[in-house]
Amino acid sequence: MTAARQDAWTPDDDLILAEVTLRQIREGGTQLAAFEEVGERIGRTAAACGFRWNSFVRKKYETAIQIAKAQRQKRNKQKKHGSEQHTSESDVLVATNQIDAAPYKSSDAVQDDAVSIEGIIRYLRQFKANYQEVTRQLKQYEKELKEKGEQLEELKKENAVLRSQVNEVKSDYQVVNEDYKALIQIMDRARKLALLAEDDDEHKPRFKMDANGNLERID
Repeated sequence: MTAARQDAWTPDDDLILAEVTLRQIREGGTQLAAFEEVGERIGRTAAACGFRWNSFVRKKYETAIQIAKAQRQKRNKQKKHGSEQHTSESDVLVATNQIDAAPYKSSDAVQDDAVSIEGIIRYLRQFKANYQEVTRQLKQYEKELKEKGEQLEELKKENAVLRSQVNEVKSDYQVVNEDYKALIQIMDRARKLALLAEDDDEHKPRFKMDANGNLERID
């Protein structure tokens, strides 16, 4: 028995399966023989070929199957109307086909079960691979989220430092502004005092000393 393949069915594989199965039906053979022949040709198990035929390919060849069955019946009728020996051989062939078909029905169920198990195994393997990929992506996202969180904390710290610096600058500005206002007030008072002093000097009497050493008032 050939080893089971895990790759997908190609259109050529489906065509070979259809041609061989239809030929077996037309010539009075069994589907099991067809599946075994196809399995040998394309490197798959007979069970896999049977499952592919019943689940997919058969639906596309319903008309061809009916034609093949009609051709088989016509061949059987022609053999039946021949010589007695030929008729006897035909009966043996029909009986053989019936005998082959009977165990095939029971084995077909077994094949379906086997194929179903194979399908479940493939599905579980695919699910495991998908789960591992999702887990890997989740870990990557968690790592990126952690890095973003750390960056956010750093930005919050920098923002707090900048806010503190801004508050200090505001406080320094207020102190400088108050000092500036006080300086302006002092300068304004000093200017006013200077003006008053000048006015007082102008109104005070002036004296000068004459040649005899006496003081004279100057108007």
